[in-house]
Amino acid sequence: MSAYVFTSESVTEGHPDKVCDFIADSILDAHLVQDPGAHVACEVLCKGGKVVVAGEIASAAKVDVPRVVREAIAEIGYTDTTEAFCAERVEIEDLLTGQEEEIRKAVDRPGGSPSGQGAGDQGIMFGYATDETPELMPLPILLAHRLSRGLAEDRKSGRAPMLRPDGKTQVSVRYEAGRPIGIETVLVSTQHRAGLADGEVESYVRDALLPRALGPWHRDGIRLIVNPSGSFVRGGPSGDCGVTGRKIIVDTYGGAARHGGGAFSGKDPSKVNRSAAYFCRYVARQVVLQRLARRAEVQVSYAIGQAKPMSTYVETFGTGPTEPAERFVETFNFTPAAIIERLGLLKPIYRQTTNYGHFGKPGLPWEC
Repeated sequence: MSAYVFTSESVTEGHPDKVCDFIADSILDAHLVQDPGAHVACEVLCKGGKVVVAGEIASAAKVDVPRVVREAIAEIGYTDTTEAFCAERVEIEDLLTGQEEEIRKAVDRPGGSPSGQGAGDQGIMFGYATDETPELMPLPILLAHRLSRGLAEDRKSGRAPMLRPDGKTQVSVRYEAGRPIGIETVLVSTQHRAGLADGEVESYVRDALLPRALGPWHRDGIRLIVNPSGSFVRGGPSGDCGVTGRKIIVDTYGGAARHGGGAFSGKDPSKVNRSAAYFCRYVARQVVLQRLARRAEVQVSYAIGQAKPMSTYVETFGTGPTEPAERFVETFNFTPAAIIERLGLLKPIYRQTTNYGHFGKPGLPWEC
């Protein structure tokens, strides 16, 4: 299509699903601090005053799971003791067990060779990059994340004390000839304290948040929708159930590129659903940075316990010849051990990835 409107959404760190993702990545990092070789597969459910932590972990670390959970919840901002979901009051059920021996034997350095480490699961992973923004990210998801992050920053700094942790944003961008030309619509739904005057949240979003978050893309005439359901006082896990792994499109490219289906948070890098997706993003970035294409998508597939990928695939969407991009991608080593070493993935870096996208943020090794 020569002209179209594309929309992506983001959520704040106080969204129930993101609360769960952040708890899971906090538990992961707590293990990696003590044991870089820990194998962690952690899932979390939050509802009302209850947090359920479940999964399989093989680690020499001694982690106080309830303490990690409460600190993560408090960091997000759920500290109001009058609410059911509160860091101090939540009841925590720990259903974590050891990793299955069959999986450990298949994955953990078969034959005693570190380079032979097998993939932690079967699956397909995708990475994507586009030159439409300096971050090499699609514009709609990039701006949606900036709005969500802005809500959290203003809440925590006191610039917008009426805000509460839960929230969602959505940005619709008009494209012509495959390039973004302007923002059509912005939607912001944010939790707030009770008793606000009519229009108070909308005035804040319109006059303070939008100009700062949208930057040069801000203009008069953008259609703005704020809290279309009306009052949004009750939010977070006090009002809605959260589960890890339900925001995989928010975590990646906002629907502008394909997703293999595997979630990231709570998984150590032996799980290729996470590490290989990060590496595919890294490789796709290199394709664009080398000017082999303006847009690039890289796919890889694995069998559990096998080090060598089953396949790799490159798509340039007609923005560059495919064969040079394919030859370039073939120069990269997609084995799990090589990915972990190249990106330094045994470090406790995962709490910083949880919110506002796993891609397009400076300081992450796959964004270099």
